[in-house]
Order: sequence, then structure tokens, then C-alpha cells
Amino acid sequence: MTEPKYKRILLKLSGEALMGDGDYGISPAVIRRLASEIREIVELGVQVALVVGGGNIFRGAGLAAEGMDRVTGDHMGMLATVINGLALQDSLEREGVYTRVMSAIKINEVCEDYIRRRAIRHLEKGRVVVLAAGTGNPFFTTDSAASLRAIEVDADIMLKATKVDGVYSADPMLDSSAVRYDRLTYDEVLERRLMVMDATAIVLCRDQNMPIMVFDVTQPGCLMNAVTGKAIGTVVERG
Repeated sequence: MTEPKYKRILLKLSGEALMGDGDYGISPAVIRRLASEIREIVELGVQVALVVGGGNIFRGAGLAAEGMDRVTGDHMGMLATVINGLALQDSLEREGVYTRVMSAIKINEVCEDYIRRRAIRHLEKGRVVVLAAGTGNPFFTTDSAASLRAIEVDADIMLKATKVDGVYSADPMLDSSAVRYDRLTYDEVLERRLMVMDATAIVLCRDQNMPIMVFDVTQPGCLMNAVTGKAIGTVVERG
């Protein structure tokens, strides 16, 4: 059996990653594949915490730009991440993986409150922990929540799942001359304004020395490759 390079990971999934080829919502085929791949790495002994976005259902910042109160919009976005978290829990448990959804806002009828020590205990017992509702505060993205939770649960690395195979010097869909980086430092990401994560998330990781791997989650086998140390995507770490 392949040996994992990391004992505990924080996987950041965007809401858009759950849409597949659709324009909205959750693709059953995509969420089943993701659940199957997560099961495979759990069977290797990797402890998995997961932060999921809500952009496939609702984007608070988008409506705020059209005049909605930003705090209200962000709270609505947090609820969207809880919906995605419950969907992931259902798919993972269909794969035979014990899963807990923990929310940064109180919603006890459908999931647990996020308590750091309890989350770590779930991980130690081999359960996947889905961390929903961001940080529980408006004005913070789920990328920032992922950085914070990765640090709090003492993950070995944060895996940032995207639809591109790493970090580029420009948008590769718009600029054919864009160059993909294999490795970057946190400061290079900030200075070059590379679209890895928002600045708050990068600074959190930099200050606590939390490495980030950005990779293409649409490729089958991506999670196994990531946790076993294959050279995929872009790694952001100290120089």
C-alpha cells in the first residue's frame, strides 16, 4: 500500500468544484467521485478536515455589490456552505466514511458546533470533519476560514482544490503565454498579486508556516497523488 506523505490535511473545496459542468447547484456525479477519492485517502490513514465554499449556491459578495447589505449576504453564504457540507457528509457516508459536519454558526438541529478540540478528536478517530459556515464572521472568505482551520487543527498541509492545475502568472484561459509555477513563496504570491487565495488567507499561512498545495481537483486520482507526495500543482511555502 502506498505510504502517505501527510498524516493530517485540510482540503479546501470551492462550491464551484461541486457543480461539475452545471451552472448552479451540486453535480451528483462530481460529489460521488470526490467522496470516493476522499475514502481512498482515509483508508491510507490520512486524517481529513474539509472546508467547503458556497459559491455554487449563493455568493454574498456578489449581491452586496448590487446593493444588498454585506453582512446579510455573507450570512446567507455561510448557510450555503452548510448545505454543501451536508451533501458531502451524505456522499461520504454512502462510501462508508464516518463524517461529522461542524458549523461556525449555531445550527444544532443539522450539525455540530465547531469546537476545536472536538474536531481534532474526530480526526484522531478517523472521521472526516467537514467545517462549514466559514469563520462564522462576515467579511471573511472561506479561503481565510480554510487557512484558520488548517492552523487550528494542526494540519500538515492545506490542499486548495481548484479547476486549474496550479498557480499561473496570468489567467491561462485568457493568456496563452501564462506560465505555471511549481513552487512559490508566500511573499511572491502577495507581491505578484497571484490569484491563489485572498491576502488574509495567505498571510495567515505565512505567519504560521502552513504550506499550501494548489491543484486541479477535476483530474481523477488527484487527491491520492497529492497526499502521497507526487509532483502536482503548485506548492506555496517559505523560501
